[in-house]
Parts: sequence; C-alpha cells; structure tokens
Amino acid sequence: MNALDVAKKDVLILLKDRGQVILLFVLPIVFVITFSAGISASVSGGQRAIDVPVVNLDTGGEASQLLIEQLNAGRGLKAVEYGEAQAGTDLQEEKIKLALYIPAGFTADVQAGQVAQLRLVRGPAASDSEMATVRLVVEGVADDLSLQTQLLAGLSQMGAMMGDAPPEAQAFTAERIQAQAESQYERAKTEPLVAVAAKWPDVMTGGREEFDPSSFSMAGFAILFAFMGAQVTAQSIYDEKKLGTFRRLQTSPLSRFDLMLGKMLPNFLIALVQVAIIFGLSMVLLPLMNLGKPSLGNDPLALVVVTVVLAVCSTGLGVFIAALARTESQVGGIATVLLWTAGVVGGAFIPAFLLGNFLNTIGKVVPHYWALQAYNDLLIRGKGLVDVLPAVGILAGFALLFLVVGLVKFRFD
Repeated sequence: MNALDVAKKDVLILLKDRGQVILLFVLPIVFVITFSAGISASVSGGQRAIDVPVVNLDTGGEASQLLIEQLNAGRGLKAVEYGEAQAGTDLQEEKIKLALYIPAGFTADVQAGQVAQLRLVRGPAASDSEMATVRLVVEGVADDLSLQTQLLAGLSQMGAMMGDAPPEAQAFTAERIQAQAESQYERAKTEPLVAVAAKWPDVMTGGREEFDPSSFSMAGFAILFAFMGAQVTAQSIYDEKKLGTFRRLQTSPLSRFDLMLGKMLPNFLIALVQVAIIFGLSMVLLPLMNLGKPSLGNDPLALVVVTVVLAVCSTGLGVFIAALARTESQVGGIATVLLWTAGVVGGAFIPAFLLGNFLNTIGKVVPHYWALQAYNDLLIRGKGLVDVLPAVGILAGFALLFLVVGLVKFRFD
C-alpha cells in the first residue's frame, strides 16, 4: 500500500457520498448563476420598466399625449392608459398599486402657462419606494414639459416681436425659431449634453472598460468552494480515527509521510477539479442564460499557477483543521469560522472595496483575499503571471503555514 492507494480509497468514498458531491461540485455553480443573475439585474435594472396606470382626462390634448410619450421614453416607466372607473376599482382590489391622473384641461393650462396639477393616487398595495420612484420620474418629466413649453412660448413671442421689423432685419421667423427649438429637444433625447455613465471603480477593474461582473462571481465562488474541501479532508481524518482505520493504516507497511500524503492528495485533486468545473460551466452556462460572459484572462499559465497554489493552500488548511479539532463538532465549528467567515471578509461574496476600510483590512489576513486578488488581476484586470506573483507568494505563505503548523500539531494516535 502507498499514498496513491490511500488517496484512491478516499476519493471513492467521497464520490459515493451524494451530499458531498453536491456541496463541492453542484452548489458552486448554483451560487455563481444566482449571484451573476443578481449582479446582472442590478447593472441593467433600469431596463425593466415599472407599469404606471395613467388616467388621461385631457382627451385629445397635445400636452397630455406628449407627457405620456415622455414617460415611456426610456425613463424606467411604462404608461398604461386606464379608464377612470376601471382605475378606481383596480386600486381598491389591489390589482394595481397606483395610478397617475391627468386632469381635464391639462393641455390648455400648460399652453397658457398656468399650473396644471397631476395626481398620483396610491393604492393599498403600493410601497413607499415605488411611490417615491414613480413620483420622481413623473415630476422630472413634468418639469421638462413645462420648461419646453415656456421656452417655446418665449421664443415664439420673440419671433412675433420681430415680425414688425423690416424684412432685412428679420433673421428668424416665429415658425423657424419654434422648429429649431423642437429639433433641439428631439436631439437631446438621444444626445444629451450631460450624461451619466455607471461603471465599476478602477480599484476593481484596473481601468478595464470591458469588465464583466460575472467574472467576479465565478472566481469568488471557485475560491470559496475550493477551500470547502479542507473541511472534507479534516472530517475524513476524524472519521478514520473514530473508526480505528487510521490506526490500522499506521500498522501497515506505510510511512507516516505516505499516510499524510495520501490523505492530502484527494483535497488537492478535488480543488483542481472544482475550479476547472466552475470555470468551465460558467463560461458555457452564463452566456447561454444572458448573465454575462466571464473571462479566463490572457495568461493561461498564470491561471494554472494560481489554481495549483490555491489547491495546496486548501489542502494545508484541511490538515490544520484536523490537527486542531478534537471532536466532530469542533471539525464543523472550526471549519465554519475559518471557511465561511474568511470567505465573507476575504471578498468572495462581496467585492472587498464595498466592505469598508475596517473589514477590507481584516480580509487581508485570510488566504481567500489573496487568492481573489490574484484571480481578479488575471480575469478582470487582464494582468499576467509577473503581476500576480506577490499575491501568489502570500497565498503560498498561508499554505506553508497551514501545512507546518498542522503537521507539527497533528496527532497520529
């Protein structure tokens, strides 16, 4: 018997445990898809319009129709015209949450420069956030409409005043001024003078504009679940000690070195397979589900190096947990603290820059943080092996620390 025989036995036992297989290989993909969907929705959330029932009592009014058109002009709302009686009934029956009422004479009041009062009626089912969102958009549209009407009226008056001037002094007629102003408004809808563009911070992307946030989810959960293998290793050692098979292995012609190597090899191999499966399925499934197209970076060798060091670190952590734990509950407790807590503060769930300075500083004392920095440098920032060597070196330092302390403190009895 040698180390490979011990490793083969542990791998076969693991593959027969459906719960562990789901935890290590299936659950990571579920997390990647779920979090990628959440990020995708937050990035493109403005594309999903909120339905706003509109009761237009200004029948045939030019200003009311223009108001409805502008509500539908990519502002996050979708105006759905309702009859007055139907809107009232549906509000009471909670079929709709709110309704916008355009009063009769709205167009006449707007054109005359008088105050035209819109009514936003709240139903029992409406939330404060929905009311606030709709109100802000409607107020913005109404302000734009009012400004447009007043400017056009002012320009028309200027044109009319110039009508009494001699022909050679009439640079612009009222009709020409109005047409020019209206064309400028139309152009402003697609080419605004002031525009707001949302982007991820440079500390995350390194200034790359083509960054896809699905790459972050893919890397984060690959790291998180690769370290989960450490708990499996620690649990396997504990179970063998409890059943007495660990002692029997020591009586066989097998050195302690080969025995520990055989117990560590499955963790190392499983971590490599996990990362390969998570990256591979993410590259295939996420684009098919319109959840982004993650990147594998520009340096395959660097990607392999980071993954191998990550697998070694996870393996060392497994030995470390096995050395510290004395009972089954301690295995689970220590693993939960070290793996899940480290995953959170290390940025596997949430980008480190969003955690604040305090948590971001704490995150630097866990291996998850440095593994994520290395992957982010490769997958998101487009860097190469030389650039990730500092993070890989620190990750390797954690691996060495876990292995040395774990092996020194490990009890073979």
